[in-house]
Amino acid sequence: MTSMKSSTSDLIVIGSGPAGMMCAVTSAQRGAKVLVMDPNGRVGKKLRITGKGRCNVTSDTEPRDFLQNICTNEKFFKSALYAFPPSAVKEFFEAAGVPLKTERGERVFPVSDNANDVADALDRMAREAGVDFSRERVRRLLIIDGAVQGVETDNGRYSCTAAAVCTGGLSYPATGSTGDGYALAGAAGHTVVTPRASLVPWEAEPDCARLQGLSLRNVGLKLYQGDKLLYRDQGEMLFTHFGVSGPLILTASTFLRAADPQPYIEIDLKPALTPEKLDERLLRDFAGNANKDFINALDELLPQKLIPLVVERSGIGERRKVNSITREERLRLRDLLKCFTIRLIRPRGVEEAIVTAGGVDVKEINPRTMESKLVHGLYFAGEVLDIDGRTGGFNLQIAWSTGRMAGKSVPLEEMI
Repeated sequence: MTSMKSSTSDLIVIGSGPAGMMCAVTSAQRGAKVLVMDPNGRVGKKLRITGKGRCNVTSDTEPRDFLQNICTNEKFFKSALYAFPPSAVKEFFEAAGVPLKTERGERVFPVSDNANDVADALDRMAREAGVDFSRERVRRLLIIDGAVQGVETDNGRYSCTAAAVCTGGLSYPATGSTGDGYALAGAAGHTVVTPRASLVPWEAEPDCARLQGLSLRNVGLKLYQGDKLLYRDQGEMLFTHFGVSGPLILTASTFLRAADPQPYIEIDLKPALTPEKLDERLLRDFAGNANKDFINALDELLPQKLIPLVVERSGIGERRKVNSITREERLRLRDLLKCFTIRLIRPRGVEEAIVTAGGVDVKEINPRTMESKLVHGLYFAGEVLDIDGRTGGFNLQIAWSTGRMAGKSVPLEEMI
């Protein structure tokens, strides 16, 4: 049997993502001897690419409103959020030398638009607080008499009085989110709610491939499953070779738990215009293009890439002269522009998701400490937990709040 390493840590943090680093910094600043273990060579590998490399740090909203954007287990998350809300997160990073700004939709970013600044600040703070790092993968938690005693890696065993599992989920596996935390939790006796993709693009009907690369801004979107309206909002979406993506679609995906009955979206291409005002617009455009072919009369109304499909779906021949289009046909076109339907087929794989839904069952975690109810000295934080939110900084806030809670909750009197 491999012997324990001679040095003992008060806390071993497994994972150097946002939750793990916040946990490590918080605990070390309280005086704990902390060791962070992560096989990745760089702190916050996934954090550095989040928000397209800009890092949407949080959502600048009050906790009560913030909780409306948590998709799973918002009641469990409430204590951690109120203890370390978005306002405190902003103060934390500003004090760490990362100036922040708030953009449209209350999204908070570094002024530099560089996610590396956020990750580097956490790295710097951790090292200044005395945190040690090891590029080892934790294979097993060492639990004796219902309490954490250490961890085991390929290189040996390390003793500790507490361990925090902050390994992330399954999204972006190249950054180290390979599901290790689920295995560690399961071996410790915890229930793991089956992980699934959240904030994920969707494969859709073949017509989408014809629109590949087209980004629609300021459109309205309604998501239906069967006859049930699940979600509606206005914003931006993107057509891809496989279907649909972009902020509206990613958020809408959190409302879908299955592809049966078949979901579909209705896109309002002109949400700023009532049906009556849109008809007036069509009348003006048609009057100015009376002698043109129908397909050449929509340039000022629609993106070029969308015109052939709209013409096809309108049922009006593309070479029909505009002055021959009937009122009935014009109204049919108006209705199509206000309700452009796309059938969804299935979500893309979890490896393409921004976050993973599912994870360690929060019924087995103390919401006021993030400590396991089953194993003394075992903590969980971040995406490994069965908590997820919508796009817009909500998931990073989950990591900050739960990581902070775990780091503050390791009892100092039990530390060696």
